[in-house]
Amino acid sequence: MQQTHPAASATLLADSRNTLGEGATWCDRTHALYWVDIEGAQLWCCRADGSDLVQWAMPERLACFALTDDPDVLLVGLATHLAFFDLRSGTFTRIVDVEPELPTRLNDGRCDPFGAFVFGMKDEGGDPPRAVGGFYRLNADLALERLALPPAAIANSIGFSPDGTKMYFCDSLVREIFVCDYRAGGDVANVRPFARLTDADGDPDGSIVDRDGGLWNAQWGGRRVVRYRADGVETARVAVPTAQPSCVAIDGEGRLYVTSARVDLSDDALAGDAHAGGVFVAQTRYAGLPTTRFAGTRPSDG
Repeated sequence: MQQTHPAASATLLADSRNTLGEGATWCDRTHALYWVDIEGAQLWCCRADGSDLVQWAMPERLACFALTDDPDVLLVGLATHLAFFDLRSGTFTRIVDVEPELPTRLNDGRCDPFGAFVFGMKDEGGDPPRAVGGFYRLNADLALERLALPPAAIANSIGFSPDGTKMYFCDSLVREIFVCDYRAGGDVANVRPFARLTDADGDPDGSIVDRDGGLWNAQWGGRRVVRYRADGVETARVAVPTAQPSCVAIDGEGRLYVTSARVDLSDDALAGDAHAGGVFVAQTRYAGLPTTRFAGTRPSDG
């Protein structure tokens, strides 16, 4: 029988009013939350209490990123390519273009437990978007490989089981999250359904896996975040007071951070959704895993 804990509610942490907030990532070393505004082409950061809000401008839309062992350097997934970004100097070191032959851009991404960066693409050439974009892995040697997963229109929900043997992912146009067997440096295999959204509204967006192996998924258009046990059974949900929650992160003390978006909301909708595009927080009973850092390093100058 399904055992669901009573719904918790998130409250506003930072009134960032992002056009398309995404990529929530908790840094357990600096005790800071990072996220992106894709359409605003910005990286954002704040403390656990919402203080010390900082922004960095990007040269193009920023879709996803990863921490590295250098606290001042991030791996960033810009719309067209991957690069290293130095927070101190504001400089970028280009790594590789992604799908230059397709009308796609980078979208959701997370590091696997072994330090490789796994991400997917979003189609921008069709209305509705078409399932043409791939899922990729950037390895520590900075080599890029396409994973043997079905193409997606809007790749999302990328996450990994704590032991690294399973990868979660979805196409947000399909109201189902999938799971596959995963090996570091090896093939993905045995793609199968993990959890189907059963509410009348909401599409699967960004996810994070907690220390107990539960997958938390932000459900765009559904005003909620849902936790699924490792067997796909729903066990908890958090109500989010905005229409479009987009991505989640969990710190070591069980605080759940949720980004959101204003894009595509009408003036009337925004009038009743004053904090759309903000970052929200809720206390849960589940602790987060330490965020895996990208294992690659920026090439030395010369």
